[in-house]
Amino acid sequence: MADVNIAVDEKVDITDVVCPVTFVKTKVALEELDDGQILQVHLNDGEPVQNVPRSVKDEGHQILKLQDNEDGTYELYIKKVGD
Repeated sequence: MADVNIAVDEKVDITDVVCPVTFVKTKVALEELDDGQILQVHLNDGEPVQNVPRSVKDEGHQILKLQDNEDGTYELYIKKVGD
């Protein structure tokens, strides 16, 4: 995890919820940010890591990095893009 030098503005942990709530929580967190700010999302392997990045891209936001923590979880770094 130490190799990531992305300046994160906000973090959200969605490992305790299942799809589609994973995307809902991510979307709500993004809505609270200003354009250009970075959201770090801690998510589980499986459906969340497959669906959340795709849904975020569909909303028009930019995926900066998806990092495998090698423990069944990932860190997803999203840059909010204006509406």
